[in-house]
Amino acid sequence: MNMFHIFLITTAFLCTLVAGFLIAFSLVIMPGIRKLSDKEFLKTFKAIDRIIQDQQPLFILIWLGSILSLIITAILSFSELEGIGLITIFTALILNLFGVHIPTIVVNVPLNNKLQALDVDALNEENAKTSRSNFEDRWNRWNIIRTYFSCIISMLLLLFLFYYNIG
Repeated sequence: MNMFHIFLITTAFLCTLVAGFLIAFSLVIMPGIRKLSDKEFLKTFKAIDRIIQDQQPLFILIWLGSILSLIITAILSFSELEGIGLITIFTALILNLFGVHIPTIVVNVPLNNKLQALDVDALNEENAKTSRSNFEDRWNRWNIIRTYFSCIISMLLLLFLFYYNIG
């Protein structure tokens, strides 16, 4: 097993963990906190996001590791692959950049930061409702987009591993 194989397996693993994280938000966390009052929703999401914002090391390793590992895998693939294999790896990379990481940087993180800046306790009910409305629908829409892309990426990489018969 060479460096390409190691990075390919690591990339598939990390990208699958990211997909699972995003699915958990889409299927469990956001539907669960949706039932809360506006202030409770805002406080709960802030608390969940604060764990990530405080640089939770395992999350950072998985999240940043997935894209770094995929970039390294793509670079190494030039000497290992051709044709459909090369196309598959670079398709996964492009989908990851434009479907997961750029939306995270451009949409979800700024929404999170805006929410973190709110003093929820100081909001009246109308302001809490407006703050939630400005956050929740857009955040969820983009999280679902990220979830779809991350699942496609994971499936591409896992199918490629199966096809490439690494293990």
